[in-house]
Amino acid sequence: MEYLIYPVLGMFAGLIGGLLGVGGGLIVVPVLIFAFTALDFSDAVLTHMAVGTSLATIILTSYGSVRQHHLKGAVRWDLLGWLAIGLVVGALVGAEVAGVLKGRSLQLIFGCFALLMAAQMGLGLKPNPKRGLPGKVGLIVSGTFIGSVSSLFGIGGGSLTVPFLTWCNVKMQEAVGTSSAGGMPIAIAGALGFVLSGWNMPMRPEWSLGYVYLPAFIGIGITSLVFAQVGAKFAHRLPAATLKKIFSLLLVVVGVKLIVG
Repeated sequence: MEYLIYPVLGMFAGLIGGLLGVGGGLIVVPVLIFAFTALDFSDAVLTHMAVGTSLATIILTSYGSVRQHHLKGAVRWDLLGWLAIGLVVGALVGAEVAGVLKGRSLQLIFGCFALLMAAQMGLGLKPNPKRGLPGKVGLIVSGTFIGSVSSLFGIGGGSLTVPFLTWCNVKMQEAVGTSSAGGMPIAIAGALGFVLSGWNMPMRPEWSLGYVYLPAFIGIGITSLVFAQVGAKFAHRLPAATLKKIFSLLLVVVGVKLIVG
């Protein structure tokens, strides 16, 4: 039964990742916590295993998604280069912080922020038409914040990257495509951080690499790689307004979940 859950989970994570530019961790982490609890993983490492494994799967989800978005010309590589510097630094910091911090206060802050972004996108509140993207330093600082929070919670970064880019008047499809590409450096750096921080933990299950559980990584990763490309194709067929409403609903779920705990 365990090995049937992972491919199905990867299908859903891939579809959402490709459609909305998120890594799929919003779905993967809670389900893995449930699955690892059923497998009697130690409470001391269970949540860390779920987050670390989620970040590892996002590497493949992001690749499948960004491939399709790039073919549609929806990835702003000119922005991503500077943003990625901060994403990598932030992801490494977030992975280290996760090892020593429960992050409840950060969850509340992030949850409230997600609800505010959901209101802005869902209600169609328009940003200042003159507002543009920050300079290189601003992109690096923004990327650092996004990367650290994303790594801490095991998500790909789209929950923050997409609202940030649309707030700066980037087109919705370009925001989703660029966010998909930005998920990869977050995932690589974050997963590496969780592998290193969990390397010497004695209570890890068999077939784990640090805080990454390899059976789940393989099962989820293969199907998410395929279905992320399907989701990305749909993203370019939907109107921007519809895509924003779908994304706002996702942010509501994320915000409520983090605030409630």
